[in-house]
Amino acid sequence: MKLVIGGRAQGKLNYVMEHMAGTSYKVYEGMLPGEDEIQEARENGTTLIVNRFHKWVNKKLREEKNPEEELEAFLKNDMDCVIINDEIGNGIVPVDEFERDYRERTGRMLITLAGQADEVVRVLCGIGQKIK
Repeated sequence: MKLVIGGRAQGKLNYVMEHMAGTSYKVYEGMLPGEDEIQEARENGTTLIVNRFHKWVNKKLREEKNPEEELEAFLKNDMDCVIINDEIGNGIVPVDEFERDYRERTGRMLITLAGQADEVVRVLCGIGQKIK
């Protein structure tokens, strides 16, 4: 698994796709693929790309679900995937309690992802810098 982080509109998805040349991949926008999609990707040798992971976390929290448990189950599939996330924890601390919780929980999930990832890349101005 690879984790790609960076600021909004810094070219993270383009960076990933450029490095996927010759590889079969499927992009999921703001959502995790389901079991059937994971199985199909395994059978076809397809790399799954989860773009805007933070949007998925936000949606799950608004639905009052537990994204940490869902992420844990997803990671147990041990498949070839790339998770892309905007850096959302920098800057002013939000006044809104939901927004603070969302940023905190997303950050903790990114710590888990980074710990399990084979590679972590930070993208700035379309240029990737390997940090793990």
